[in-house]
Amino acid sequence: MRAFKRLWATATLLLLAVAGCSQESPINSPYPSGAEGQNTFYSAFTQRSPKYLDPASSYSVDETPYTYNIYETLYGYHYLKRPYELVPRSAESIAPPVYLDAQGNTLPADAPGEQIAESVYDIKIRPGVRFQPHPAFARKTDGSYDYFPLADGELDDKFYIPDFPRTGTRELTADDYVYAFRRLASPRVVSPVYSVMADHIQGMKDYGDRLRQRDRDMRRDLPGGSTPPWLDLREADGFTGVQALDPHTLRIRVNGKYPQFKYWLAMTFTAPIPWEADRFYNQPGMASHDLSLNTWPVGTGPYMLAESLPNRRHVLVRNPNFHGEPYPCDGEAGDKAAGLLADCGKPTPFIDRVVFSLEKEAIPLIGKFMQGYYDAPQIERGEYGVAMLVAAGDSQDKARQYRERGIRLPTTVETANWYMGFNWMDPVVGKGDTPEQAEKNRKLRQAISIVFDWEEYVAVFENSQASVAQGPVPPGVLGYRELPEGVNPVVYDLIEGKPVRKSVDVARRLLAEAGYPDGRNAKTGAPLVLYYDAMQGGGSNPQFDWMRRQMSKIGVQLDLRSTDYNRFQDKMTRGAAQIFLWGWNADYPDAENFLFLLYGPNAKAKGGGENAANYDSPEFNKLFEQMKFLDDGPEKEKLIARMVDIVQRDAPWMFGFFPMSGGAYQQWVGNAKPTQMVRNTLQYLKLDPALRQQKIDEWNFPRWWPIGLFVLLLALAIWPSYVALKRRERQTAFGPGVRKEHQS
Repeated sequence: MRAFKRLWATATLLLLAVAGCSQESPINSPYPSGAEGQNTFYSAFTQRSPKYLDPASSYSVDETPYTYNIYETLYGYHYLKRPYELVPRSAESIAPPVYLDAQGNTLPADAPGEQIAESVYDIKIRPGVRFQPHPAFARKTDGSYDYFPLADGELDDKFYIPDFPRTGTRELTADDYVYAFRRLASPRVVSPVYSVMADHIQGMKDYGDRLRQRDRDMRRDLPGGSTPPWLDLREADGFTGVQALDPHTLRIRVNGKYPQFKYWLAMTFTAPIPWEADRFYNQPGMASHDLSLNTWPVGTGPYMLAESLPNRRHVLVRNPNFHGEPYPCDGEAGDKAAGLLADCGKPTPFIDRVVFSLEKEAIPLIGKFMQGYYDAPQIERGEYGVAMLVAAGDSQDKARQYRERGIRLPTTVETANWYMGFNWMDPVVGKGDTPEQAEKNRKLRQAISIVFDWEEYVAVFENSQASVAQGPVPPGVLGYRELPEGVNPVVYDLIEGKPVRKSVDVARRLLAEAGYPDGRNAKTGAPLVLYYDAMQGGGSNPQFDWMRRQMSKIGVQLDLRSTDYNRFQDKMTRGAAQIFLWGWNADYPDAENFLFLLYGPNAKAKGGGENAANYDSPEFNKLFEQMKFLDDGPEKEKLIARMVDIVQRDAPWMFGFFPMSGGAYQQWVGNAKPTQMVRNTLQYLKLDPALRQQKIDEWNFPRWWPIGLFVLLLALAIWPSYVALKRRERQTAFGPGVRKEHQS
């Protein structure tokens, strides 16, 4: 009886719980109650937390949502314009260099690059720019610093920057940029760009050598394992290449003429570093508490790091000291119609808070995105948008679901390329030992370029989310030529203004002229066997099978030589590969950053450079050396066009494709435009939290009726047993024993 009462009480409680549950908010939300209605942007990160947030060290894509929104570089990129346009950030304007000859005389702006011994950049810093609140700046009433030096035990309970109750700030000055450039040369900072900067900035290499000696001297008499004292880079022993002329004027002296240097000033390597932060983090105990610029950066950008739980969650909040950069008022054709200019002139950022949560697997990440709990899957990567576009193309149900939920999937072509290279050092597909052999090898490469159907490759392996390349320079970069002007005449014919790949018959003719009629050596009769050197392991490979089929169109055999990536790199360094597939992501949007991949002195096998094909054309090299001195303009475009013509003719690459980058955004996210070059995108995005709350409630409305039905069925199942039990109890209560007692 008691068991049935307990069962009945449970059913009653379930009914009461269902009746009492709120219908106003979903119960599956991963956030605190009401969070979805706040001006907070939600996104994810995968695999691990960012490793380097120190701008001198950071060079990974997964770190850029933090570094480019916390730090403010001198220059940046216009959020909307394509081709990408350099714009000032903490600088007042883009400063043109003053050119000097070897005697220090000023040269005109159009002086030939060979005459320029030095380029001097005097950059004005915006007055009134202030660093985020941070304990490194906190001062006592007497002017001394609150947290330097730290007293014994003062760090014991502090593992996060918010654990320090007192903060301060100060104005950004040119000295903060001087300090940042000096840190690039510090032996205590691992910076991937030090060697590049040292090659171009006057005196930087010698300064780095002096710093290493100074560091050795400081460590010489220390006990083993001891932390050396702070390496103060403010000391007068600097270098003339980077100087502060006054609090708001930075001077940088560059060796010779290097027009691309301005793009480095848009990268966080050159972001300002306050000496107070460097000193603060170099106190004993900081490293063991994981307190450093790599974990808690200090900047002047639109956001600051407020919470950091490694491999779990990171939170950016609006920097209260940010000066408020206005939203752009112009952009590409179509931006106005897309609503991307509606916030013209309004101060950014629009979003108060940005939360990045760890999602180790793609399926739950996309699942939460479809429920509305992520505003974008990953802000720094375009793979999810591209994958969703492909899914929509493959499935009508997916397409309908995305359409019904108002998910936007805009795409853009990345400033990147994938190409198939021929090793110039190889006797069969390379340069050739004699002029006659060089011409034959060229025709062989041209024939192969014709039969490799990259349109089919893009459709099959890139799900049509890429653009077939006609040359090495991608869209969005000065020097890229739209079709039909930019067509590769070696591979395509123009028919009614559209490129059509040349016929296999043309490829067979070129192959015969190369000395391989029907794919056999004209002298020996041996079949022509070429080798594709892959950067992944062996086994079944659909891409390789596809490549082999392309070669078979002209009777050429293709064999696979596959290794792991480390051995592949070693093979490329030795110049031992024959045909290979590789790609390049731009460091900055200039054709030089792609054409240097074909510059002879930059050969990987001979000079350790990035010219993986080891291509070496005296004509191309001469034009490249002229081009790298030119500022953007018609003359530079004309020179780039000539260089592209040369490599189209020589065919050291099959130019492959330019990958697409896609964004995936909820309908309540405004000002969203995918880009791989503009990294500080968070400050331009905006939210409609009320719409988000409405849609999340609609998409995740709790379905209580199954529980109610279960409770009802449970009650109906219990009721007959309960009635039967009560009947037996009554029969027992009025049984024979009771009757005898009554008769007596």
